[in-house]
Amino acid sequence: MEGIKEELGWLKLVFGVLVAIDVSLVGWLAEKHASVDRWSLIAGVVATAVLTGAIVRVVVTVYKRIRELEEL
Repeated sequence: MEGIKEELGWLKLVFGVLVAIDVSLVGWLAEKHASVDRWSLIAGVVATAVLTGAIVRVVVTVYKRIRELEEL
């Protein structure tokens, strides 16, 4: 049980970092989309998609661990 709580604490940190990076990247894309070259724009969009996928995965993992805690 303590291990799951520790994992949840770590996942909260990872979630916060991923969200901060994702929001910053979206802001950069919104601000610079007209002035950057095509490859930078594509890389930014791909990075945003990957980060958003990672955020979703962290959230799914958190809910799974919370359900495990409830079962104990």
